[in-house]
Amino acid sequence: MDNGTVNGVIIILLIIAFVGLTLWAYSKRRKPDFDEAANLPFADEDEPPNRDQSASREADSRHDKGEKNT
Repeated sequence: MDNGTVNGVIIILLIIAFVGLTLWAYSKRRKPDFDEAANLPFADEDEPPNRDQSASREADSRHDKGEKNT
C-alpha cells in the first residue's frame, strides 16, 4: 500500500466516526440524558456559596493598617 491509499482509508474511517458520533449525539434516545446533564449546574441552588470570609477581612485589615498585600 502506498501513502495515498493509507491516507484515504484513514479519512474514510474518520468520516464514518464523525457521522456516527453526530448521529449518536442528536438521537432522540439520548435527549433526556443530555437535558439532565445540562441542568446539573442548577441542581444545588439550596446550598449557600462557600466563601472564605476570614481572608477578605484579613485583607481589609491589612489595607487599613497600610500594609502591602504580598
